[in-house]
Amino acid sequence: MAKVPPQDQIGRRLIGTYLDAIEVERGLSRNTVDAYRSDLRRLASFLEGRKVAVLEASPADLSLHIRELRRSGLANRSIARNLVAIRRFFAFLNGIKERADDPAVNLQPPKLGHYLPKVLSEEQVESLLGAPDLSRPLGRRDRAMMELLYATGLRVSELVGLEMTQLRLDSGFLIAYGKGSKERVVPVGESAEEWLDDYLGMVRPQLLKQLHDTVFVNARGNALTRQGFWKNLRQHGRTVGIEGLSPHVLRHSFATHLLEHGADLRSVQMMLGHADVSTTQIYTHIHQHRLKGLYDDFHPRA
Repeated sequence: MAKVPPQDQIGRRLIGTYLDAIEVERGLSRNTVDAYRSDLRRLASFLEGRKVAVLEASPADLSLHIRELRRSGLANRSIARNLVAIRRFFAFLNGIKERADDPAVNLQPPKLGHYLPKVLSEEQVESLLGAPDLSRPLGRRDRAMMELLYATGLRVSELVGLEMTQLRLDSGFLIAYGKGSKERVVPVGESAEEWLDDYLGMVRPQLLKQLHDTVFVNARGNALTRQGFWKNLRQHGRTVGIEGLSPHVLRHSFATHLLEHGADLRSVQMMLGHADVSTTQIYTHIHQHRLKGLYDDFHPRA
């Protein structure tokens, strides 16, 4: 196997330096840092293929890379994230004087268009919550997890990473640690609290093989992974005729249903853990879109 040229070794080392810096200084989540790592390694491989060092990459090289991403069929949102990673990386190189210029400064993001995330109806949520087989311990665990996810709007990483010390069920809330390890207090509804009590009292002790603090465990007694829960949720969705289900769909449904029942946007923002209320405003668009659909379906003059 051919050795990587020294210039490219330097470029890859600088990518590592940049990733370490943003994880520590900006407090980005592990998932975000991993995504940037994947994006920048892809860029490094592309440049190596063209025999161009990272420190010598031109605006034309970076534009060609973005065009190659488009040709590969990568979704616009993934391309946009790649572009953000590339722009921030080269701005970092410029800032620490590794480059005198910034070849990424004029890169243009793809047009994302208007996107409304998938949301379940309240009837679909009820159907989904009733899908697990409650005669099985894992079914009761899944019911508790889905109830909690819908009741709190947690991110899936926050749900599977939940530890016993974060629960305050006697007071009706839990402590969530979101992006950048930011802490927030999230209410837990009565139904979710009842199912969580059932799981903690009757199911978790059966599954647990050794002492640890993670709330939700798999059949082997280890912490349940994001992928494991995603797979289980998708299967429960198929059982009741809901295809393409992901944990984030329940988070979207949580926020949308709160707004439909009169919650104010700032409260929803706090519960979701959004740093900027503009991120939460997508749910007002979903709400308006759903209202328009109801009007068109039921008004005699629509």
